[in-house]
Amino acid sequence: MHADLALRMMANLLWTGLVICLPVLAVILVVGLAISLLQVVTQVQEMSLTFVPKLLATGVVLIAMGPWMLRTLTSYSAQLWASIPTLF
Repeated sequence: MHADLALRMMANLLWTGLVICLPVLAVILVVGLAISLLQVVTQVQEMSLTFVPKLLATGVVLIAMGPWMLRTLTSYSAQLWASIPTLF
């Protein structure tokens, strides 16, 4: 295995991981920002107020985007397994 092939495989791995995690991270960011603004405006500093909405939003996103995430990860894994004979 050559160094350029290893670097390309690592780049594909990191890119696929980023693409799979991006919807969940984006929703958590937006919900966290909205809750923080709400806390600043109302001056309510309750810890469960920040945790529970993020947890619920994460669950909703995972249910909604889960099949797409699984398809993406499965296609990446299948491509990786199919490329094994050509590595050497």
